[in-house]
Amino acid sequence: MSPVTSPDTPPVVQRPVRAAYLDAAEQAARLLVHPPVAESWDDMSVLAGMTVGALAGHLARSVLQVEWFLDGADGADRADGTEVRPTSAVTYYARIVDAPDPGSALNRGVRARSEESAEAGPAAVADRTAETLGRLRTRLPREPADRRVAILHRPGEEMLLDEYLRTRCVELAVHTDDLALSVGTGTRAPDAAAGVAVDLLVAAALERHGAHAVLRALTRRERDDVGALRVL
Repeated sequence: MSPVTSPDTPPVVQRPVRAAYLDAAEQAARLLVHPPVAESWDDMSVLAGMTVGALAGHLARSVLQVEWFLDGADGADRADGTEVRPTSAVTYYARIVDAPDPGSALNRGVRARSEESAEAGPAAVADRTAETLGRLRTRLPREPADRRVAILHRPGEEMLLDEYLRTRCVELAVHTDDLALSVGTGTRAPDAAAGVAVDLLVAAALERHGAHAVLRALTRRERDDVGALRVL
């Protein structure tokens, strides 16, 4: 027998990227309560210029930010009535060209926001992440397939929710690994999220450099003059 639902209750949407994101967020939340994270909070992480606390705060933001974006405006039209074309996850990363430079404006901003998040302390960061994840587990499956979110740090841009979650799979997979290495644990993001991350980053490399450069990077590294696979 099918469960009885209210006519006002949105249907549950089973989408692989949403499941992959939630599982990766759960793994990140478990890592944030791992005692060595709190014990090493003020120590330097494996990322230059970032403490373990700042890195943990940055990892937490890939959970917190999804809720912030969902709570923001959901519109596909500008004030003048013209349609906003959503940015793809591939383009979102393909145009980030200054990520490898620690002194870039991008990285300075990331460090500042991460340090701000870390100021709350390890317990508060972990608790807030877990509480937000609990709400997202209920909320995300009920968001419609065409749900858009405004990209708050890129005014005027929007993404389809599932495209945005692909970018969060990248962030969760990469920074779970960073934080785990920083505190000496073998924690990794689930394979599904790591697979989403790899697919997206290779696609971004293709958009940025073209197929021949990526082919060389994959098969003839001695001919890889542009570092084609280095997206972030």
